[in-house]
Amino acid sequence: MALKSTIFKANLAVADIDHGYYADHALTLARHPSENDERMMIRLIALALNAYKLQDVVQGDGTLAFGAGLSNVDEPDVWLRDFTGEVKLWIEVGQPEDKPIIKACGKADQVIVYCFSHAAGIWWKGIENKLTRPQNLQVWRVPSEISQAVAALAERSMQLQATIQENTLTLGNGAESIDIELVKLK
Repeated sequence: MALKSTIFKANLAVADIDHGYYADHALTLARHPSENDERMMIRLIALALNAYKLQDVVQGDGTLAFGAGLSNVDEPDVWLRDFTGEVKLWIEVGQPEDKPIIKACGKADQVIVYCFSHAAGIWWKGIENKLTRPQNLQVWRVPSEISQAVAALAERSMQLQATIQENTLTLGNGAESIDIELVKLK
């Protein structure tokens, strides 16, 4: 019998001072049986960091949502689609292979990969030369000590605040907060 996803609910208040975006997002995260809290929370961080694009890219007339991710390789972990269904932003989390990333670059206006864990540096060294051509691709690394600290914030029901100022995301739950500075790889 196949294991079912575990459902997490998050109320995420985004205050993106850098982009002038302020909104509350009621989110449902389905954590795949093979996914851990660390990866799930990186998906949530990716959504928070790109929430302003709802305003800047699709002028509020689109959807920023979690995709099927691990359940369906033809969908991203997070995506932004306009009202016609056109994919404006495709976000992958983890250490995907080069071919799906290149394929995603052909499907979306912009593709962003957020890698994490102690092996992310090794992954990037092995894949970097294969990803030089796509101009619509960005790759960011979340330092492993940060991704592990963020994983500790995971609860089945979460009230989170995400403040983005001077390219730093501060994610907190009222009791504790974590400053997240990403490292740009591409």
